[in-house]
Amino acid sequence: MDQQVIYYEDELNDEFSTAVITPKKIDENYQYIYSGAWKKFTHFFWYRIIATPPAYLYLKLYFGHRIVNRGAVKQAKNTGWFLYGNHTHFLADALIPTMISTPKDTYVIVHPNNVSMPFLGRITPSLGALPLPDDAGATKNFLQAVETRILQKHAVTIYPEAHIWPYYTGIRPFKDTSLRYPIQQKVPVFCFTNTYQKRKWRKTPRLVTYVDGPFYPDPALKGPVQRKELRDRVYATMTERSRLNTVEKIKYIKKGEKDD
Repeated sequence: MDQQVIYYEDELNDEFSTAVITPKKIDENYQYIYSGAWKKFTHFFWYRIIATPPAYLYLKLYFGHRIVNRGAVKQAKNTGWFLYGNHTHFLADALIPTMISTPKDTYVIVHPNNVSMPFLGRITPSLGALPLPDDAGATKNFLQAVETRILQKHAVTIYPEAHIWPYYTGIRPFKDTSLRYPIQQKVPVFCFTNTYQKRKWRKTPRLVTYVDGPFYPDPALKGPVQRKELRDRVYATMTERSRLNTVEKIKYIKKGEKDD
């Protein structure tokens, strides 16, 4: 397998997606949740009829995708939950949360780019995209939408690394900010770690997803300390799982460091 090399400067902020999109502003006029029968139908149509079957086939045929420990989420079948994963593929990352959480619906917190594309931007909200807000009014609506989906016993997915690093085999350090959501909603956290495994007869690596949890906030802690402790447990688990990668399709080297 020919290995590509990418040089980076900042693990927290560097972005390697090739998409060029001008994001629209998500303000207080952006509607996160529609209550009408037509919108409920379009969600079911796009999510269950159009998107889910091809997503399953794509992951299986292209990546030979396998999920390990998917049954872990059954421990929270009577509640909503938050799902945290590493961000390593522009398309697979949009599909895998659905494979983990089904039969529950999955809603994904995304960059506004995901609802700003000329055609797909009109569909992604029906597929469960919850774009990050740009102002105080939108923030209030966004938080209400997250709470509503959790109360409906759905799953809400977050990619805490925020930026796509294709085929990256480590776990980038991420902030604990997004861990405030499960603490506020008092629901469990699960994490999934996508790993890439060498295949004998194909250049495309096998994608194996490991699911872990549930994780709960430590009730003995409060505020930022509680949030950081929860983040550290999730991060440590994902880091341990990332050691199961067996192929490095793209090698990432920090600028100024030597290539071994």
